[in-house]
Amino acid sequence: MDHPPLRVGMAGYAFMGRAHAQAWQAVNRVYRLPLHTELAVIAGRDSSAVADAAGRLGFREHTTDWRDLIARDDIDVIDVCTPGDTHAEITLAALAAGKHVLCEKPLANSVAEAEEMVRAAENARAAGVRAMCGFNYRRLPAVTLLRDMIAAGRLGGIRHVRAAYLQDWIVDPEFPLTWRLRRETAGTGALGDIGAHIVDLTQFVTGQRLTGVSALTETFIRERPVREGATETGPVTVDDAALFLGRLSGGAVATYEATRMATGRRNALRVEVNGTRGSAAFDLERLNELEFHDATLPRGEQGFTRILVTETEHPYLDGWWPPGHILGYEHSFTHEIRDFVEAIAAGTDPEPSFRDALGVQRVLEAVLASAAAGSGWTPVAAE
Repeated sequence: MDHPPLRVGMAGYAFMGRAHAQAWQAVNRVYRLPLHTELAVIAGRDSSAVADAAGRLGFREHTTDWRDLIARDDIDVIDVCTPGDTHAEITLAALAAGKHVLCEKPLANSVAEAEEMVRAAENARAAGVRAMCGFNYRRLPAVTLLRDMIAAGRLGGIRHVRAAYLQDWIVDPEFPLTWRLRRETAGTGALGDIGAHIVDLTQFVTGQRLTGVSALTETFIRERPVREGATETGPVTVDDAALFLGRLSGGAVATYEATRMATGRRNALRVEVNGTRGSAAFDLERLNELEFHDATLPRGEQGFTRILVTETEHPYLDGWWPPGHILGYEHSFTHEIRDFVEAIAAGTDPEPSFRDALGVQRVLEAVLASAAAGSGWTPVAAE
């Protein structure tokens, strides 16, 4: 028996909206899913821009009010791709209306908002409503393979984790004061924007959570033009860079660096894990590869080797191309949508859950508290 389609309403049409829309369209072309997805309505504040986005991205209709998405009976899923200050309001309304929700990271702009979203998602679960937070880098095949290898004991006991996410898109002091540079809309700067990714990634691949941090943050350019070409300036109220040490629940120690001021680094993410039996490293600039050092081999045979993660037995590769035909950044979103749709169809809880995302939010809060204190160790709040 054919199932009705899963009809998607999306809030937001910029960078993340484009990435998500492409994934919603691609997922049924790549995988045989139990539910077919349809792009129904997209919402955005600018009437001409959202109309253009609807045409380009494949939505049947568009609206200037996200509340229209919630009110419609012909929408099953709300995909939240808006700035962080709107995540809680849109998500809470969607869950109350019985809509499944995919919300971009970070889940919210505060722990209090994230906790409210978790409660709403867990209450809605009883009615078969599912909620997931969009940490897309989990879905890169090499990252999932790294998680699987650690879980299988290939690295032994984990001792060290080091993670860095480096960008340079705001090194120019004339770059305007966009919403990402304002605390009231973004919550944090590099910390929440890209630091959240490496916090989630390291907790995901190790299966451990951060229990404490010692941190510093810096804002290098404190005033920027209020808009492109303007002479008037306004204050930057978020961090440009965040660096911190961490302890993981399994006893490992960790280092983190998130910055949007690494000149020459466009989108450089790297995670390395060292264990008692081996080490492994992932580099987003070589995202189809995983470096692996097997310390159990005879010493004369040891060394980092490259695993090309394109075989059909590797995670997510069963629907794509023949071995050796590499994937890209956008595929992580297709995999994210696949997992979400399969969970909805099966009536299971997708991951990362809102509670998983709340755990990341608590780490971000601890980093800010540690940086504000200027010294010392800051525990991460427990469940």
